[in-house]
Amino acid sequence: MPKVKTHSGAKKRLSKTANGKIKRKKSGKRHLNTGKGARRLRRLSEGATIDSTHVQRVGRLLPNG
Repeated sequence: MPKVKTHSGAKKRLSKTANGKIKRKKSGKRHLNTGKGARRLRRLSEGATIDSTHVQRVGRLLPNG
């Protein structure tokens, strides 16, 4: 059997937690931030977990954790 490879784009954007959930970054904090409020930018800085409907599909891209 060949080795199972991790998807390069997924490993740069996603990571697995100790409990097996998949973490992601929130979008909207890269540029044009001067027009956004401080509360909004703090909220965008927090990490998030992917929706339960995508866990199985995205989990295949990260087989080795």
